[in-house]
Amino acid sequence: MKLQQMLICNNKEDEVIFSSPDFVARKANLVLAFGEREVLESSLPFKELKKLYSEAQIVICSTSGQISNANLVENNIVSTAIEFEKSTIKIAEIDLIKNSNIQELGLIVKKELFSEDLKSVLVISEGSFVNGTELVNELGKQTNHSIPVFGGLAGDNVQFLKTIVGLNEDASEGKVVIIGFYGNEINFGFGCEGGWSDFGPEREVTLSEKNVLYKIGDRFALDIYKEYLGKYANDLPGSALYFPLSMRENKDSCPVVRTILSIDEKAKSMTFAGNIPQGSFIRLMKGNFDKLIDASYNAASESFSNHPKEPELALIVSCVGRKIVLGNRVEEEFEAVKEVSGNTLLCGFYSYGEISPIKNHKSCELHNQTMAIFTIREN
Repeated sequence: MKLQQMLICNNKEDEVIFSSPDFVARKANLVLAFGEREVLESSLPFKELKKLYSEAQIVICSTSGQISNANLVENNIVSTAIEFEKSTIKIAEIDLIKNSNIQELGLIVKKELFSEDLKSVLVISEGSFVNGTELVNELGKQTNHSIPVFGGLAGDNVQFLKTIVGLNEDASEGKVVIIGFYGNEINFGFGCEGGWSDFGPEREVTLSEKNVLYKIGDRFALDIYKEYLGKYANDLPGSALYFPLSMRENKDSCPVVRTILSIDEKAKSMTFAGNIPQGSFIRLMKGNFDKLIDASYNAASESFSNHPKEPELALIVSCVGRKIVLGNRVEEEFEAVKEVSGNTLLCGFYSYGEISPIKNHKSCELHNQTMAIFTIREN
């Protein structure tokens, strides 16, 4: 595998952050380009990227901040070009504006991507209106839950107006891009950690519909949530980023984190970034800066430990909620990953949702408020 990472700047010359020895741009197979929506819309980078990497499949995604090998980046685009020397890729795409049926996406993945030598799948999805849980479930169904799936939902800084994704064109609304990796010489590692602390009792969800939670036990969900938040309840829904929920679908499930997107005072309900099934079990969580940063280190360690030798590339997808909560300490999350990464090239973005296998499982889940890391190495 050979790699090149570029910083594509608005007001100055582009900068090469990293380039493998003997890297040849026209041999690149895949380019991942991350930037804030307004930057992507004003600069329209596809033409420049295609000129640089003429034979590559080019994926462009809006974010809530970019991750380069050197540091966290804002207001510039970070592109990472990959030349696979012993492996191949295939890509499928669906436009959810033209066809909102997630099952159709699943059928496209099964027809165009699924085969015996498919080793892993990377998802870059719009993040404004997709139901991330249904997306993940459909991908698992069509790959027989035998293939690890990783990825993230596009971001829009902290504006939450719209997100954009593009495949071999400038990014636009509604797109979901699925990348399949093939061959016996490619290896992957995965890590996903939150670092949030549980508090209060675990309670059963008694009334919900997809990602809308109405009742916990015999009480309205919003009433219980406000009771636990105390003075922070006055700042809802903004303060919800500091108090996500831990959710288990059943008593034997591993917990995942769910972020609250909005509240409905009239219905006394809460809407989440992922589904909260009826009959599942939830517990409130709260943030601690040091634990959040430690979780980033642990996610990196978990992903890197899957490789007998140092991986060549690490794709990082971290939640915008973590960025907001950590504030001016967000650089420490990046530094925690750098402490583990050694000579591995880093790239990634802050997202509206993270997709990653659960620890010690191939099956994937939609996560919120987590640091997720996907590492790649060719033998």
